[in-house]
Amino acid sequence: MDELVEIHRSRRARRWTLRAPWGEPVQLVVPARFGDDEIDEVLESHRDWIERERARQVPRLRLDAMRVDEEEAQRAARELVAMVAEEEATALRVRYAELQVGDYRAQWGSCSPRGRLAFNWRLVLAPFEVLDYVVVHELCHLRVPNHSPRFWRLVETRRPGWRKQRDWLRAHGEELLAFRPAA
Repeated sequence: MDELVEIHRSRRARRWTLRAPWGEPVQLVVPARFGDDEIDEVLESHRDWIERERARQVPRLRLDAMRVDEEEAQRAARELVAMVAEEEATALRVRYAELQVGDYRAQWGSCSPRGRLAFNWRLVLAPFEVLDYVVVHELCHLRVPNHSPRFWRLVETRRPGWRKQRDWLRAHGEELLAFRPAA
């Protein structure tokens, strides 16, 4: 296999897992007892899957790591998130306790039971409608703390076109989450 593969042996792993994260080497976690021949077998039998994953990981957002300053982007994200959150919290008749913007590897936003809202700063690199949808989504969790039909009906009342933004995140989210500005 031409691609670099990081192999991790784990005493806790009961079976192997294979990941091909965007912009990172393929990662194979195997139980500690796995032999080298078993590792080669897993990689060989999944060569086509790895190639398909890499083929779909074509950069489409044209993000330039040299032109994005993370501190500035976080400030901009905080301002935009706060603007949407203040307006929508009033419309939804909810209150949030705290609003944070940070560097999250696997999520766009979260809402704690105590009203702490957290958002990924990379949302500022997405179209504004996507950031707007994520903020409204998390605010709706202050009224309905799950993803039940009732929750989605509430989201629909505030953002009737929410599916388009969710689809944008599904199409571009991995690339955006993998984006790292130049140091």
